[in-house]
Amino acid sequence: MLDAESCYRALETKDARFDGQFFTGVRTTGIYCRPICPARPPKRENCNFYPSSAAAQEAGFRPCLRCRPEVSPGLPAWIGTSATVTRALRLIDSGALDDNSVEQLAEKLGVGDRHLRRLFLDHLGATPIAVALNRRILFAKKLLTETTLPVSDIAFAAGFGSIRRFNDAMQQVYARSPRDLRKRTLVESATGPITLRLGYRPPYRWDKILAFLEHRAIPGLEDVADGVYTRHLAPAKVTIRNLEDANAIEARIEGLDTVANLRVIVEQIRRVFDLRANAFEIARHLDAADPRLHFDPGTRVPGCWDAFELAIRAVLGQQITVAGARTLAHRIVQKYGGRFPIPKQAARENFDGIGLTTKRIDTLQALARAFETIDLTQNLDHIEATLTAIPGIGPWTAHYIAMRAANEPDAFPSSDLALRKAAGNLTQKELEAQAEKWRPWRAYAALHLWSTL
Repeated sequence: MLDAESCYRALETKDARFDGQFFTGVRTTGIYCRPICPARPPKRENCNFYPSSAAAQEAGFRPCLRCRPEVSPGLPAWIGTSATVTRALRLIDSGALDDNSVEQLAEKLGVGDRHLRRLFLDHLGATPIAVALNRRILFAKKLLTETTLPVSDIAFAAGFGSIRRFNDAMQQVYARSPRDLRKRTLVESATGPITLRLGYRPPYRWDKILAFLEHRAIPGLEDVADGVYTRHLAPAKVTIRNLEDANAIEARIEGLDTVANLRVIVEQIRRVFDLRANAFEIARHLDAADPRLHFDPGTRVPGCWDAFELAIRAVLGQQITVAGARTLAHRIVQKYGGRFPIPKQAARENFDGIGLTTKRIDTLQALARAFETIDLTQNLDHIEATLTAIPGIGPWTAHYIAMRAANEPDAFPSSDLALRKAAGNLTQKELEAQAEKWRPWRAYAALHLWSTL
């Protein structure tokens, strides 16, 4: 439930920490805005507050063209208390409702479709279909405003099944055609790099997340230099830099083979750089629960580009240093021509010449055989149980995979020697007891502790 008076105070002060956590529908203009909209704040009696842009859109408000809701950080990664809604949002971001029904989505989540709709209304103020449509529309608006992609390409990149449906949706929401929404200075081009801005809630410690990724960067696959991160996605290349004054990162995407992959890549970027984290709420909880932690509120938990790649890297990192695991990962990338193998390849690969023990090779092959049946959208207990059922994978590996591949905010590899050292040379049991205070944000506490070493 939104507290209207608190929302209005955040609106008056244009507090960027609340960006994306609520939207304001202004009854006198019929427009909905972000809390940081540069326009003069409306009178309190003219404001309605909504928990999501989809809810504001469902109520009949149009997106503001000044504060541009499409560049908002969006919903926090873990909203309310509903893990089901969180899992559903991950699947929607991956296009689960582009071609499938709400009934099919609910079946995958293990709930009834009526219950799923009720959960969405309780937490987001809108139905799953409305949320999916809202995300497609806002992503299309971002591409119209920030890129030179042809309108027809944008329609399909945003997940619309036809150009006519795309035109109708944009006309209904913005009361303008897609071409009217596009900046007049943009000349359409189907070639060349695509540059997008993706927002985050401050504070954001770019230096910390960059240091984490640099320490684990595999030559030829990813690189960190002069404050810029680069990743090769075969055939695309993604370059990320921080725009601190704009509370956003800038992503430059080159060599994209099809625009259909664009939305997937953008979602990957959001997860790798943890752009949806509610830094203010996480810091408030951890500081209140354990002041001795001295939590840095700009801490983020880096995600991954590919879940199976991350799982391989987690297995490689068992009981060796980060540098040693990076060396092994580099050898695998070299063996496969600059990329990691897919599960079917890894299942039959003997990994000769990599420097792995027979036991570690057996674990990788078992993981590869099981991976397509592992559902990383499930809760932490399910993920841990599924992964630790694989010979050679223990709780440390399972929690590390959950932390970075599933973006699980409460994952906590408590047996990690570096964590125990950073926490004051505690035993594993002592650290686990201490970490109970940090739930449900133990992953953020872990990243904070690692960064202090």
